[in-house]
Amino acid sequence: MSDARPFVRSRHDRMIAGVVGGIARRYGWSSGLLRLVFVIVSIASAAFPGILVYLLLWLLMPEETR
Repeated sequence: MSDARPFVRSRHDRMIAGVVGGIARRYGWSSGLLRLVFVIVSIASAAFPGILVYLLLWLLMPEETR
């Protein structure tokens, strides 16, 4: 069970900082679809502060080393 990928920001699949690209790669999801879902949920829900969550993840997730 040690073959799980770590949470890292993507260096190649990024629009802003690579946060969503890194999460999508970690779980094997489509980064474009995950970005779309993130934006829709952020806009549609006042209880989900998408910009704040993104900024925190940007600060907490290390950048991919390769």
